[in-house]
Amino acid sequence: MALKPPPATQPAPNAPATPGAPTTTGDPGASAALGAPLTTGGPGAPAEVPKEPQEPTQTPEELAFYAPNYLCLTIFAILLFPPFGLAALYFSYQTMKANQNSEWEEAYINSGRTGWFGAFAVMIGLGIIYGLVLY
Repeated sequence: MALKPPPATQPAPNAPATPGAPTTTGDPGASAALGAPLTTGGPGAPAEVPKEPQEPTQTPEELAFYAPNYLCLTIFAILLFPPFGLAALYFSYQTMKANQNSEWEEAYINSGRTGWFGAFAVMIGLGIIYGLVLY
């Protein structure tokens, strides 16, 4: 028994055009200009489906190597001594990006910088508050 190929079918009236097919506007008398944007139909045409955000492709083993970004410490650092706090925020962001890209060396270097800037900012900020209260 031989299999027959499926019969050729016509596309649905509001179906999006294929990349190799000529573009039409729906009016039999009108011709589409070359380079004109492709339209898929009028008011009854289906809307384009937005792309879903990509899920992280890291394995559980890779996720275990995440370097800490010290978010709470960074927030306190910004509140108590903004110059160092903003530097800590920058390195915290760099740590987060490096973690997502599996750049472990860069992540741990930036994590250390975040911790040091955050700790110094908190100590300086508390020192300033302590000095102002005492004197």
